[in-house]
Amino acid sequence: MEENKKFAQKVKDIRERQQMSIEELAEKSGVKLEVLQAMENGEIIPSLTPLTKMAKALGVRLGTFLDDTEQLGPVVVRDGKMENTLYFSGREDVANATNLEFHSLGAGKHDRHMDPFMIDIDHDDEYELSSHEGEEFIYVMEGEIEVVYGQDSITLSKGDSIYYDSVVPHHLHAKAEKAKILAVLYTPF
Repeated sequence: MEENKKFAQKVKDIRERQQMSIEELAEKSGVKLEVLQAMENGEIIPSLTPLTKMAKALGVRLGTFLDDTEQLGPVVVRDGKMENTLYFSGREDVANATNLEFHSLGAGKHDRHMDPFMIDIDHDDEYELSSHEGEEFIYVMEGEIEVVYGQDSITLSKGDSIYYDSVVPHHLHAKAEKAKILAVLYTPF
């Protein structure tokens, strides 16, 4: 969980540089104070929805939270060499659930507009729909996932993909066993 602590420190540093209290960030972002406190203590990394809301409230890109060093040229990630593994909760208001393992494929890319990830997903019977600004492209690499999008439930298998507006309430999880996806997220700054 060392990555959680590094991530937490980065978010806290950004917040403090803007002279914003954690309570102000909670109010401005709409993310529950308990979730922010657990995150800043390195206990969890919340789902993408609160992270997106936090980034918007702080006036930074979502990727700013994930970057260690910026590269001006292309970012290359070799097979089996993915770093920056982060464990996200799949639910917005739950501080201790972790069913998503994110591997950033774009960390370090200077001024990027998309955030590509390889994500290992566990099965999850309990979930909440969440929404945020932007778009998501999902490609299933292994296993089978269920995407709940608004009122619809869509099952995707290896080789299937979906592209959607993430402002519509949504959630995805592995159908039975673990699954692996390529996800490309776009969040307007």
